Amino acid sequence: MNFTKAWNLLARKMGGWARDFVLLLPNLLAAVVVIVVTWIAARLMRNLVTRLIRRVSHSEQVNWLLAQMVYVGVFAAGVFIALGILGLQKTVASLMAGAGIITLALGFAFQDIGANLMAGIYLSVRRPFRRGQLIKTQDFFGTVHEVNLRWTEVYTPQGQLVLIPNKQVFENPIMNYSSLGRRRIDLNVGVSFGDDLARARDVAIRAIEEVPQRLPDRPIELYYEEIGESSINFVVRFWIPFSKQGDYLGARSEAILRIKQAFDAEGITMPFPTRTLDFAVKGGETLTEALQEVRK
Repeated sequence: MNFTKAWNLLARKMGGWARDFVLLLPNLLAAVVVIVVTWIAARLMRNLVTRLIRRVSHSEQVNWLLAQMVYVGVFAAGVFIALGILGLQKTVASLMAGAGIITLALGFAFQDIGANLMAGIYLSVRRPFRRGQLIKTQDFFGTVHEVNLRWTEVYTPQGQLVLIPNKQVFENPIMNYSSLGRRRIDLNVGVSFGDDLARARDVAIRAIEEVPQRLPDRPIELYYEEIGESSINFVVRFWIPFSKQGDYLGARSEAILRIKQAFDAEGITMPFPTRTLDFAVKGGETLTEALQEVRK
């Protein structure tokens, strides 16, 4: 009797489940359709975002990350909608609360990584510098190789690879030498006190005009700056087309060579520092007299 009663209860229970399942079939079918449609839409959105991001960012890692974020976001929205259709609103709320807590915990645990990640995305999208450009940030000077998710790769002129965290690049000034496609060379020169300054200026300007790398559309500037200890110093400035550090070094070397040759040809002296040593114990005495007193 007890067995028969238990069997009847089980049968009614299973019948109720079957009836609920049949009633749930339309919602289940709609939820499956929503998930499939959302999955297809997520893939299409990922491909579209990838094509659009590539127009403003040349970092494959950043492009992949942004595209995956869009894909996961669209697909997750579809899953939540499907759970809502099935009447699992409490499950949706629990999942969203759990995701928020996990995100907050990960944000505190990996805040430095997150900061480098966001800075890398900003640098890839805004592009204050590009691959192959010469930059200086903090004490690092070199050619940009790539901007990754965590760091910026820079090759120094000596050939070393420097990995600079994106957060440091983002938070500090960046000097981009290649953005304008030209660069000014400032060359400091000194002439002796006995030379004609106007003549020295004309000779220096003519020498710089013969530098083959010089941009002819930009004027040559020469200014006398100071009266030094052993020379009168001036700075001569001129512009060159610039794409790499070798352009700057080559043009500066050529300018120094031509100014030295022009000054030698015109008899203009480029003095070296001199010092006068006074060995006299008493003022007004000559060195010979002082030595004679020491020998006595």
